[in-house]
Order: sequence, then C-alpha cells, then structure tokens
Amino acid sequence: MIVTMVGAGRLAEGVAVRALAGGHRLRITDSAPGKAEALTVSLAARGGPSGDGPSSLSVATVGEAIAGADVVVLALPYPEGRAVARAQGAALSGVTVVDTCNPVDFSTFDSLLTSPGMSAAEEIAVACPAARVVKAFNTTFASALVVGWVGGLPLDVFLAGDDARAKAQVAALVSDGGMRPVDTGPLRRARELEAFQLLHMTLQGPLGLDWASAVKLLP
Repeated sequence: MIVTMVGAGRLAEGVAVRALAGGHRLRITDSAPGKAEALTVSLAARGGPSGDGPSSLSVATVGEAIAGADVVVLALPYPEGRAVARAQGAALSGVTVVDTCNPVDFSTFDSLLTSPGMSAAEEIAVACPAARVVKAFNTTFASALVVGWVGGLPLDVFLAGDDARAKAQVAALVSDGGMRPVDTGPLRRARELEAFQLLHMTLQGPLGLDWASAVKLLP
C-alpha cells in the first residue's frame, strides 16, 4: 500500500513509523521547508522490517505525494486539513483520506473549535465530497504510536467513516502496524472521538500522564 503523509510533525512521525513497520511504502510532504526531508532522514535511520529503510521513503510536493496513493493521511492541525482537502479536491477524488486532527481550542483546552453537531472530519468530507474520509489516529498520542503499544498492550485505533472499503484500508494499515483497529461506526461518530480526545488531553496534567497514555477497550 502507498501511504502519503501530508504533514511531518510528531503525529505524522508516529503514523509513519507504524506504516513502515507494516511494510507499506511511504511518501511525506510538508509546507515547511526541510521538515519532510528531516522526518525522512529520521525514519530511514530507524530502518524497515528488512533493513531497507530509505527505499521505503520519498519526499514530494502535495500534488506529487497524493498522485497514485492508496491512503492519504492528513497529519495536520485544525483547520489545515480542511484547506488541503479543498485545494486538492480533484486529486483526492475516490481516495481514502484519513483525518487525524483534534479541533481543540489550545488557548483554553476547554472546548472544541468546530460548530455544535459537527466534527473536523465531517468538515473535510464537505470540503472534498469525492474523497472517502475516515477519522483515525486522533485518540493516539505520537509517543505511543512510535512504539505501537502502551502498558504492554497494542494500541487501539478508533475509526469512523461512511465508506466500508475505505475503513477496511485504514483498518489494514492499523493492523499491519501491530495495533488494533476499532470500528466505531459512521463518520458522524468522529464528533464523539474528537470530544473524547479533548477529555483525554485535559487529564494529562492532573494524572501526570505526560502525553504517553492511550485509550484502550478491555473485555
């Protein structure tokens, strides 16, 4: 599977590590000069399952990175993912697009920036209606993604989307990376996933979790 990462920050690094661990090909692009290249070098230094590292990676512009990709991961802060989806609408037609963001008001850590009854993922779907949007990775912190587990257990990655084939692709990406996909239902469930992660974030300080915790469902 060819996976494009739009964004080269900490979350992008975590998802990229897991994608490479699953044996997928990776493309990385970022609007900040040198940022994608720096992440590429860091990932290559880790090596892949077969030790081939650099051959699994490439750096490109957004348009080049999207072309022919199976899954496009928008690892961008809110509302940058929506802007990219709108600008790349034609290129993203029929493509599985993963929204990872949490539209948190970081000035207060007390609310979401989306309108009531709307999620960031749904905004992306409206901005690019021909794309097959899936919400995923928003409840997983970057440090946990890098290792793929917390407390000796594989990460749960919660998915929401309206297209069954797109969710299956993202579920395969998650499983191949050693984690457990959890299908939460249609794309509108992204509202609850984003709200839940806001709560998760607010508990980091009071519980001394240091942004290394994870949301896990246990029987």
